[in-house]
Amino acid sequence: MPQLIMDDADGVLEMLRDSVAAFAQGRPGPQSLRQLRSSQADLDREQWQEMVEAGWIGLMLPETLGGAGLGIREQVVISFALGRALIPSPMATASVLSSALLAAVPESAEQRRLASGLIQGEAIVAVAVSEPGLTVRLLEGAIVLDGRCEFVDAAASATDLLVLARYGEEDMLVSVPSAAEGLEHHERPAVDGSRIASLQFSSCLVKTERVLARGALNTQIETAINLARTALAAELCGLASQAFNLTRTYTCDRVQFGKPIAGFQVIQHRLVDLWAEAEFACSAVVNAVERIEQGSAREARLAIYAAKARAADAATLIGRQAIHLFGAMGFTDECDIGLYLKRAINLGATLGQAESLRIQFIREERAA
Repeated sequence: MPQLIMDDADGVLEMLRDSVAAFAQGRPGPQSLRQLRSSQADLDREQWQEMVEAGWIGLMLPETLGGAGLGIREQVVISFALGRALIPSPMATASVLSSALLAAVPESAEQRRLASGLIQGEAIVAVAVSEPGLTVRLLEGAIVLDGRCEFVDAAASATDLLVLARYGEEDMLVSVPSAAEGLEHHERPAVDGSRIASLQFSSCLVKTERVLARGALNTQIETAINLARTALAAELCGLASQAFNLTRTYTCDRVQFGKPIAGFQVIQHRLVDLWAEAEFACSAVVNAVERIEQGSAREARLAIYAAKARAADAATLIGRQAIHLFGAMGFTDECDIGLYLKRAINLGATLGQAESLRIQFIREERAA
């Protein structure tokens, strides 16, 4: 089965893989995804709390904020294993992205409160920073937010929101209570049955103590988003790997014309192609991790764009081909293989579609 192959001298990565595998035994992914869909929720709070207790949420927060101080290498191992087990969670956005943003802002009481709440499970921090669709007005001791944010993950379950707003030529990163007056949530189902939200701010009053950072924040925001993209790429690789494994097993068991269909050369060729797609995607993620840890900022960005685009395409392609190879049963909701494709489509669209990331890759490469 395709895997993320990385050095693991102290055995930490293997321990993390085992912890997710043990978690998945008690909470089978397909069952969890169907339950989430039927409840029309964006987050299973009980499952999230178990992840908190396992130490996975806020994993990358520095020790100065009470976190484990681990890095992207450990995070992608967890994300890959979650994808492989098809466990639905907003980890990339409500843990990796929020942690990276909190680690990047100046020290403050609000920063410490959110970090502590994230680690202990008392706070669920959703993020809306991809597009600065909000404007700011200043009042004495407070700011007023107006505008709209689209495609916000885990907004309904969040206790707090990290939003990006504009005040003149300045950026502002603001922590907003999810139940703040003047804030409306509009939810709709995503492809995999989870929920995605639009947030409407209408004269939403927020205390100035909740302004986490202001000024030119492009670098901090982009760095945090790219770390979350790397986690998403790893989760997509997990989906691709398991979808391939399920398909290989099925074609070995499915007998037609007196022999397993995996014995037919045309099926073997297709399985090899799918295996190669999953392996190349895993290699792209490992390369992104290495560039983040050792390369320049530009090398890291390009590697992350490539990894997210490649992993999204691989997971989607393998999901579609798997449904075809499963035959008519692959189209039924009772067959788990379709859930892998739906989850892949949803994650592939999060924080940048594959095509848009390729275009960004080409622009930055040519600009050098």
